[in-house]
Amino acid sequence: MRVNLSVAMVAMVNSSTTASPSNHSNLLLQPQNDRDYSWARQGGSLVGDSNGTCPSPPGWGNSTTDKPGEFNWDERTQGNILGAFFYGYMVSQLPGGWLATRYGGKRVFGLGVLCTSVLTLLTPLAARSSIYLFIALRVVEGIGEGVTFPAMHSMFGVWAPVFERSKLVVFAYSGSEIGTVISLPISGLLCDSNIAGGWPSVFYIFGSLGVLWTLCWFVFVYDTPASHPWISQVERSYIEHSIGKVTNRSRPPWGKIFTSSAVWAIVAGHWACNWGLYVFLTCLPTYMKEILKFNIKTNASLSAIPYALSWIIKLVSGPMADFLRRNGYLSTKNTRKLFNSLGSFLPAGLVLLVGVVGCDHVTAVLTLTLCVGMGGFAGAGYGVNHLDISPRFCGILLAITNGFGTIPGFLSPLLVGSLTNNNQTRGQWMIVFYITAAIYVVGASIFALLAQGEVQQWGGVHSLPVTAPDSLAVNNSPAEHKEESDDGGAS
Repeated sequence: MRVNLSVAMVAMVNSSTTASPSNHSNLLLQPQNDRDYSWARQGGSLVGDSNGTCPSPPGWGNSTTDKPGEFNWDERTQGNILGAFFYGYMVSQLPGGWLATRYGGKRVFGLGVLCTSVLTLLTPLAARSSIYLFIALRVVEGIGEGVTFPAMHSMFGVWAPVFERSKLVVFAYSGSEIGTVISLPISGLLCDSNIAGGWPSVFYIFGSLGVLWTLCWFVFVYDTPASHPWISQVERSYIEHSIGKVTNRSRPPWGKIFTSSAVWAIVAGHWACNWGLYVFLTCLPTYMKEILKFNIKTNASLSAIPYALSWIIKLVSGPMADFLRRNGYLSTKNTRKLFNSLGSFLPAGLVLLVGVVGCDHVTAVLTLTLCVGMGGFAGAGYGVNHLDISPRFCGILLAITNGFGTIPGFLSPLLVGSLTNNNQTRGQWMIVFYITAAIYVVGASIFALLAQGEVQQWGGVHSLPVTAPDSLAVNNSPAEHKEESDDGGAS
């Protein structure tokens, strides 16, 4: 529900009413040779025209075959609409983390998804009524969804054993990628169909599925192992002894949290990775249409491919990180730094290659796929680190870091909209990609310098050195006991 507007926007907007790209002189757009203006003599490399735009890809479909949209919104307006969600999303992070820590994540998460689902159903009505009502709805929708990740992290704080955290957290959060992989092409097909008028069906169908899913959540999910009616006593004992005893009503040490270098390391890593995520999540379909000239169905399908790769990498990186930690090959701290670096430095280099490949459609799609996909490694880096340094307050920590990490959600569409407003050229998009690469590098560098892997003194819980029962098939080793005995490091 968070990403379907990115595709629907392509169908909602009548792009023929916007001005054509300007002819500003730009070294990035200058042709290197006569191949730059066309498909060079049937088989040359497609680079683009003198305005910095790409011809339509032969055999892939042309964006001019899409149905005209009903809204005359320029790029700046579209950026404001896409970014509105994240204003609300940022506001509800900390309240969501606090509520989940105090009252349990089940209700907070479920109500958040229910709110988002109902407002998704109302999206077509709001968009056709007033752009201001539409933006307001997106802000409130963001408030509803903003509580979900802190609530999930809070639940992992009481459900995820110490040396299964990477695997469990990354596996669960990989649902975001697989959801994107499914929703983007389906959204494209729905927009191109006549169901409920095309693009409105995207919101009706996904909103309805969200309501149905929420009902299942409230029936089958429980806040803690102790409250679950079907868990075995052996598994419950293992989870509770691995995580340690906590006091449900202990107050968060706000001063120590906000002055902890370990927390600010996660903020930096989270901010950088989220910038890359949101640039591509909200703006990749626009780049596919306006620059690479793919039609709506092809656009949506190709935009989903990078998230399929990211999903696969997350599924692999989580168990790999736990393997390295459990067997003593790397400490928790160095494991997090390794995977976060892979998930940041690799995308930074790949996003710069997008400008090098120009309008070679196959290579451009491949490069974008690798760029987004490699970001999946960071899930086993900063993404799990909240649980390492404080299982008790991990929901609140996630709320803090994701609150900062949400800022790119509205800044990146605004930046893209400002740079490309009536000027959709590769040169303008390369500025976006240069900025993205720089942010990746800075954020990953800060995380590598400051990140910690042990429970901090203010963390509120100390794990017990417990051996998993054989029936749970968890391979513990002396490395686990050694690292747990070192818990309680300084902030």
